[in-house]
Amino acid sequence: MTLSFFDQFMSPSFLGIPLIALALSLPWILYPQPTARWLNNRPLTLQNWFIGRFTQQILQPLAPAGHHWALLLTTLMIFLFTLNVLGLLPYTFTPTTQLSMNMGLAVPLWLATVIIGMRNQPTHALGHLLPEGTPTLLIPVLIIIETISLFIRPLALGVRLTANLTAGHLLIQLIATAAFVLASLSPSLALLTAALLFLLTLLEVAVAMIQAYVFVLLLSLYLQENI
Repeated sequence: MTLSFFDQFMSPSFLGIPLIALALSLPWILYPQPTARWLNNRPLTLQNWFIGRFTQQILQPLAPAGHHWALLLTTLMIFLFTLNVLGLLPYTFTPTTQLSMNMGLAVPLWLATVIIGMRNQPTHALGHLLPEGTPTLLIPVLIIIETISLFIRPLALGVRLTANLTAGHLLIQLIATAAFVLASLSPSLALLTAALLFLLTLLEVAVAMIQAYVFVLLLSLYLQENI
């Protein structure tokens, strides 16, 4: 029983072919496509409003040089948001519970922000490794600590997203299993457990949306330090 709880995190395959590429590409067809009409329908209007508000929120603290990242950050936010929320549906697979995929997103984007800082303003970028006014004896120690903290950033991005989604999925499955077992033993207690499961599901929907936003927000903060 303990091992079966983790089966939901295994990448699905058909005839030996991994289906994770299908899980990553199909959610895009759920979004309404732009039309040539003068007036958009309600879903498309709501989608455009959401994208506009999110882009404004993310780009507001950035310098104009960082506005070139608007399309990338917005697309990444929608991508993670869709995968996280759809992964809460029954009999679905959540690609963002795979650490390898999250690290594959976090490392290149974090490295791009570091390269931009080193190329455009190397003195300012290297200055983050040594705070102003540091005592002479602490300079080597602080440089090592700041360097380690710099390289931990992509790991923290990937692990945070993976850990939050994995913990939520496991907790939902544990409580759902408890409600199913208690249904024949104590119906009243099973009903209470089912109510708790419903509230937990609502919480996990919020967590799925928040984690997608936090991932992109932290990337924008890393970009802000280097432009």
